[in-house]
Amino acid sequence: MILINGYAAMGSDSELVPYKFERKEPNDNEVLIDILYCGICHADIHQSKNEYGNTKYPFVPGHEIIGRVLEVGKLVTKFKIGDHVGVGYFINSCGHCKNCTGHEEQFCENGITPTQNGKLEDGSFTKGGYSEVIVVNENYVLQIPEKVRLESAAPLLCAGITTYTAIKYNKIAPGNRVGVIGLGGLGHMAVKFASSFGAEVTVLSTSDFKEESARSLGAHHFINTKDIVQLKQAYNKFDYIIDTVSAAHDINQYLQLLKKDGTLILLGVPPEKLDFSVGMLTSLRKKITGSFIGGIEDTQQMLEYCAENNISPEVEVISPKYINKAFERVIQNDVHYRFVIDMKK
Repeated sequence: MILINGYAAMGSDSELVPYKFERKEPNDNEVLIDILYCGICHADIHQSKNEYGNTKYPFVPGHEIIGRVLEVGKLVTKFKIGDHVGVGYFINSCGHCKNCTGHEEQFCENGITPTQNGKLEDGSFTKGGYSEVIVVNENYVLQIPEKVRLESAAPLLCAGITTYTAIKYNKIAPGNRVGVIGLGGLGHMAVKFASSFGAEVTVLSTSDFKEESARSLGAHHFINTKDIVQLKQAYNKFDYIIDTVSAAHDINQYLQLLKKDGTLILLGVPPEKLDFSVGMLTSLRKKITGSFIGGIEDTQQMLEYCAENNISPEVEVISPKYINKAFERVIQNDVHYRFVIDMKK
């Protein structure tokens, strides 16, 4: 066993504290990864506080992991010592169901094993990337292209792939009008990807001061949704609206903005249930759909796309000592646009 240091919540009301725990040695098909950076996702905070109702403590968050390969099992063929690699939302799946063999492991019919708070065969639970090292089967590890900056790559493994697959599988294309709700970790990547795919992008926000940032990220337009005049002018305008908000909000005002056959794509996962008007859907054949991260193949494709098109998350790099303050700032929407922990500071 490998004794390592990490940071854990010991209960739902606990701040994260230094925590020692053990990881097993890598087997023949696994790689041992020295963690260099780990992104902070809002889901880390939700789970730390048990807001999904299933957190097992001590809880070590972190599913946006960038590191360097320290050791490889004797049957590993995809990686070598020294490679820069990534680990995202999950570290295992059944590998044999229709979705796994179709390269959509995130929809594994037998359930994925999340990188944090996932139940293992021995009854223990996975511990995430707010730690020194991690051991992962090579089939769930990603190669980081040389052109992708390591310190800003971590959010691509959650916020990046979540927005990329939402755009890809909804076939958003040049000429489509796309609205983006929320300009946080997910939202700013939705703007970057949608505009790079050739869509006409509008950021929908309650804060006027975000307009300059929205346009600098690639948005063509900005609407303050508290302004009734601006809102009415956008009725029946959008082909797609990407909703990245992970807190309670009224989605009915956004359904009004969709044109006939328009689609509202839900990416954020609020702890509370959302209510919507069925009449708004039936009257103009509008749709509500969801999207969830991506498989290993799509994630690798997304990383290569970012390298080729110079797409990178906007990050604030912090030391582990700042984690609890960073959690507070995420809750207050005071980050542009993603915190990344430098695990070597």
